Amino acid sequence: MDPSVCLLELLGVLVSVGAWICSLATTVMSTWLTLSTELLPAESYELGLWETCVVQDHGILECRPYDSLLGLPPDIKLARILMCAAVATGLLGVILAIPGIYWVNVCDQGPEGMRVKRLMKMLGGVLCLVTGILGLIPVSYIAHLTVIRFFDESVPSVVPRWEFGDALFCGWLAGFLHLVAGFLLVTSCMCQREEPCARRRPIPLQRRHARAHRTSMPHKKRSMEYV
Repeated sequence: MDPSVCLLELLGVLVSVGAWICSLATTVMSTWLTLSTELLPAESYELGLWETCVVQDHGILECRPYDSLLGLPPDIKLARILMCAAVATGLLGVILAIPGIYWVNVCDQGPEGMRVKRLMKMLGGVLCLVTGILGLIPVSYIAHLTVIRFFDESVPSVVPRWEFGDALFCGWLAGFLHLVAGFLLVTSCMCQREEPCARRRPIPLQRRHARAHRTSMPHKKRSMEYV
């Protein structure tokens, strides 16, 4: 196989693993949004998909999960669903992409085995692309709502406003890495060529009998001469 194809698929698998770790971290992090007020400078607040936290100046962190699932805001519900779907599809893409690379011997190295490995790698790349889109939607949507609420003129300037947290940037990074990994895997599949296997053609039975008859004719002539 072409070394460039092997490099592309290896980079795609490594990037997909790193992207999945970032997606998982984004899902469980409680720093989607942060808030700090001048009235309480010793405390800051953090908002995540599963809990809200209060960070005190001494480094003490107190978190509290949401009381009710039905009482959650619609943006948090949507972010939960899409991020869980992104983590699941990203894991499935990694599971399919790893056996599909050339360096992992899980199938027969013949034409059929290479075709199966190529299909697995293609499916892994497509799932990585889908995961990148699923991960970018909730992060960008919550960031959009945060910007609108931050610059809302109807709210008094004294009221504190939520700002971007570290989880949003981690989510953007995860979505971008998933798209890159999917592009690398799909590109390696498109650049990969199926190498034909040279097979021995069976000799027809009639030709075998003809060859055997030709080889036996000189021996018969010699025996007739001696007689």
